[in-house]
Amino acid sequence: MRRLALILAMLLGPAAALPAAEPPSQTVLIKPARVFDGLDGKTHAGWQVLVEGDRIAAVGPNLSAPADAKIIDLPGETLMPGMIEGHGHLFLHPYNETSWDDQVLHEPLALRTARAVASAKATLLAGFTSERDLGTEGAGYADVGLKAAIDQGIVPGPRLNVATRAIVALGAYGPKGFEPGIAIPQGAEEVSGVDSIVAAVRRQIAGGADWVKLYADYRWRPGEDSRPTLSLEEMKAAVAAAHDAGRPVAVHSATAEGMRRAIAAGVDTIEHGYGGTPEIFADMAKKGIALCPTLAASDATSRYRGWNGAEPAPEAVQINRKSFQMALKAGVHLCMGGDVGVFAHGQNAREMELMVAGGMSPADVLIAATWGNARWFHLDGKLGAVKPGLLADLIAVDGDPTADIAAVRHVRMVMKGGTVVAG
Repeated sequence: MRRLALILAMLLGPAAALPAAEPPSQTVLIKPARVFDGLDGKTHAGWQVLVEGDRIAAVGPNLSAPADAKIIDLPGETLMPGMIEGHGHLFLHPYNETSWDDQVLHEPLALRTARAVASAKATLLAGFTSERDLGTEGAGYADVGLKAAIDQGIVPGPRLNVATRAIVALGAYGPKGFEPGIAIPQGAEEVSGVDSIVAAVRRQIAGGADWVKLYADYRWRPGEDSRPTLSLEEMKAAVAAAHDAGRPVAVHSATAEGMRRAIAAGVDTIEHGYGGTPEIFADMAKKGIALCPTLAASDATSRYRGWNGAEPAPEAVQINRKSFQMALKAGVHLCMGGDVGVFAHGQNAREMELMVAGGMSPADVLIAATWGNARWFHLDGKLGAVKPGLLADLIAVDGDPTADIAAVRHVRMVMKGGTVVAG
């Protein structure tokens, strides 16, 4: 039998020699200095967490555990839920390394996929055990394959919710600047008209999209300001088709009118929101539409253009800060999503630090990155909190992140589904 197994492994390749991934069966008792459960915004000194298999079994002080349970002592450290990246692009890498146009047009799909595998690992090791990836930017449906590879244990990475190609109005995206009439590969799927956008929504869902992403506005030509692109009728039809299929909708919008149309269409989240006004944000709050402010994106691109961080900040950064503060004042649900890929994967905490600098308390930012994102992304039945019954996606960080948000950069342990993957 052993010889047969070896022959099969030789014939079928390395994967045949690996056992199928199974949930861990061991019981683990974790003893940190304190627990941040993601729910109440507080740290609880002396709390412990009991993990059975891939789930959290109990939380609280002085827990009892079976005699054969594995004990993990974490003195001086805070145990908290694995963080959730709310707006990422694993198939992009920083624009100061390679421009967006060149990534879309000149980098082979195999290269982009290999880099995405490395980026997924860096994200997981940084304490982000889940990610909403909002478009492959020209890499087709490769995010669906990456998600499957992670789920099957072939490569390490966060739990992914993917949006595949994303959807833009015909002629409104990029790359641009070539001979008119020549078909150039685009960073998203182009549509025109209600029937066209509904077909694209259904096509992407059939291809594996967990989320549908629309672009409400964009620049028609390089150097121009963003303008609304998709009509209200197109957006309503897309949202209806997505919701009928049980898929939520995220919308890129940087203009006031684009945001108004997105809100009227009944989307689930708005990304960026630079053009928001107090009235628009009040409407978002009333209708329960979350905002991913992506402060780190404008910060990163401004630095690539030569900004050294000194004040006054460039106009793009100031506009982003102002919209964030208006949304915060209006009581909009704020997800933690930095548009990572514009900047380096694994540096996701950059957005959290900027949210604190913009006026949120560290505790509220931590909630946004855990239980908040789980709620806005419809994952709260599975993860986002240190709570019995949820998946044991847990991380440990040095110190107390409710006192200093920078503590989340010092990740000492990562557990995903009850298995320690780092630490």
